[in-house]
Amino acid sequence: MSQETDQEMLDTLREIREGQREIIRLLAIHNSVTEEQVKRSKETLTESVGLQKLAFQRQRTVTLIAIPGILACLAALLYLVLKYF
Repeated sequence: MSQETDQEMLDTLREIREGQREIIRLLAIHNSVTEEQVKRSKETLTESVGLQKLAFQRQRTVTLIAIPGILACLAALLYLVLKYF
């Protein structure tokens, strides 16, 4: 091998090394972004579960109040229908 060929190989290896360093740098950035997205996703999921639990509790409370009220109204209507007919 000649000195010129050796120099070309060294230059090529340096380019490869620089390319690998750039890839590692970009992967580190990508990793940081991904970790932040995972963190936000977990926070959103936690908030969503909390809101669903709250909605279920409110729905249950409304159901416990509404059903007896509806039954009382139906009973009153039935009473009035039977009383006047």
